[in-house]
Amino acid sequence: MKMQALALAVLFAGAAASSVRSDSSVTPIQKVMTLMEEMKAKAIAAKNDEEVKFSAFSQWCTNTKASKSDEIAAGEEKMEMLKAEIEKAKVLISKLTDRILELEEDVGRWKKDQASATAVREKEKADFTATVTDYSESIDAVEGALSVLKKQAFDRKQAAASLLQVQSLRLTPASSKKVITSFLQQDPELAYDAPEANAYEFQSGGVVEMLEKLMDEFSSKKTDLEKEELGAQQGFEQIFQQLADNIENAEFEIAKKTKHRAETEAAKAEAEGDLAQTTADRDEDQKYLDDTIALCKQKTSDFESRQTLRAEEIEAISKAIEIIGSETVAGAGDKHLPALLQIRKKSSLAQLRSSASNPALQRKLAAFLSERAQKSGSRLLAEMAQQAGANPFIKVKKMIKDLIVKLMEEATSETEHKGWCDTELTTNKQTRDKKSAEIAELESLIEDLTATIASLTQDIADLTAAVKELDEAMAKETEDRTASKAKNTETIAEAKAAQVAVEQAMAVLKDFYAKSATATALVQQPAVDAPETFDKPYKGLGSEGGGVVDFLEVILTDFSRLESETTSSEAEEEETYKTFMFESKKDKALKEGEIKLKSGTKTDKQSALQTAEEDLKTTKEELDKALEYYEKLKPTCVDSGITYEERVKRREEEIVSLQEALKILEGTDLPTK
Repeated sequence: MKMQALALAVLFAGAAASSVRSDSSVTPIQKVMTLMEEMKAKAIAAKNDEEVKFSAFSQWCTNTKASKSDEIAAGEEKMEMLKAEIEKAKVLISKLTDRILELEEDVGRWKKDQASATAVREKEKADFTATVTDYSESIDAVEGALSVLKKQAFDRKQAAASLLQVQSLRLTPASSKKVITSFLQQDPELAYDAPEANAYEFQSGGVVEMLEKLMDEFSSKKTDLEKEELGAQQGFEQIFQQLADNIENAEFEIAKKTKHRAETEAAKAEAEGDLAQTTADRDEDQKYLDDTIALCKQKTSDFESRQTLRAEEIEAISKAIEIIGSETVAGAGDKHLPALLQIRKKSSLAQLRSSASNPALQRKLAAFLSERAQKSGSRLLAEMAQQAGANPFIKVKKMIKDLIVKLMEEATSETEHKGWCDTELTTNKQTRDKKSAEIAELESLIEDLTATIASLTQDIADLTAAVKELDEAMAKETEDRTASKAKNTETIAEAKAAQVAVEQAMAVLKDFYAKSATATALVQQPAVDAPETFDKPYKGLGSEGGGVVDFLEVILTDFSRLESETTSSEAEEEETYKTFMFESKKDKALKEGEIKLKSGTKTDKQSALQTAEEDLKTTKEELDKALEYYEKLKPTCVDSGITYEERVKRREEEIVSLQEALKILEGTDLPTK
């Protein structure tokens, strides 16, 4: 745009210069040389400016490549770290699972040991109870016998009975039994039931001593037995308590490791999600890097081509300057053009003298400018029309020339200002649009996060209700499955029986039609004029019979299909039931896990919401600053009532009108339209 304005200014300047050569000693060659030198300087400046801009772009390419490469490397490093975490989690999950299985096996073994120890203890206790009972009975019997025998005059019958009772005891040693037998045989009155006088000399000291020893022995053994029982009971309780402690500790460790395994699985799933996201981000960064490299490569190629072209342009201008400034051109101009310049000067002076005072021409000029002012609405042309009628002729020409130069300078200045304004407005608009988009995005994010938090809260409640519904659905499905299985079993049995019956009926018919098909055809042919009778043997109602068999086959197929479909249906229903129960239990476990996961996500979202609200506040402040700067740009850069294109068009019309006015002053006829 600037180059176009510059070219236009040069063109107008050339036209203006042609009208003032009468007042200057500059030759056309010198003017062209000046213009070309200016062009060369501007071309060099533009080339350097482009080099500076591309240097900044090249630095951006370098920085972007480096930053993106670093991001990609960081992403790949994170991916490796996540993969290592996932692999570590897999190993840990496997170890935890093995340990849980090992502990569960130990718990089962310890429970069996408890049962075995309990059974042994119960048997030992039963044996103890029986033995203690024997000792107690033996002690009672011995005490009874001693009580009788220690009397100076005891009842013989009572003593004999007591001794016989002691003798019959299972725990009484054989030697003691012999002593008792011998004692009873020595005293006939004890051995036989003969009555004795009450005054009987006490002669049973040896038996009493033996009974006392038995008494001491039985008591001692009973005491020892009770001590052994107490020790056995305490030992059992210690073993049982140790097993119970082992089971409790193992079950606690199982619960702890099961929880640790679930947490590890959740962490593994989260790491897998992070890995997928990081991989996607890395791929996106890689694509961006590839695109950037391609763009930078293309831009570099374009820059080199443009620089080559600019260098060739500068070289061409330099060559032209060299040619024009050579002796062949400039020398010839210096040699021949001064005489032509003098002729022009004289002609111009004569024209000036002839037109120094020409009221009619001035009126014509004023009318022309006034007409153009009304047509274009130009205040400048209207003022110039007034000046054309009021000021001297020469002053009017100078005013017009100065005004043309001023308008061209304004055009160049406005073009440059327009470029600066466009850049600033575009940058400011991009900033405002970006900040507005960021605000909209943050507001949308806040809205999404708020909605997500509400949704998560509702989801947690829904999942809790869903777990309850799954429990009810599994109970109902089990009831329905039991009823359906009974019905399907009955249907299959009935279908099998029906198939057997149909096959029997078909066998009968097929046997018959098989035999009837073997009937021999008649050899003798009927006479030509004989009435029509038959000439083939009867083979049964083949078509009708075949139709019946076909129907039976259809029926057999139906029953077979019924059996097959019911069997398949039963298998499918059973499989569906198993799948339903498995999926329901899995779904229940997943929902319970999801409740935990969503609760954690809800906490994260609440934190993200707080961060987004703080970012929104900061971004709004930045947008306010951009809007404030836009208000500062508006007075000088934003059109108010008339666009830049309209101003350019009006200025060009004014310049053309002023140039035509100069032609009027110089006596050149205007073209008629």
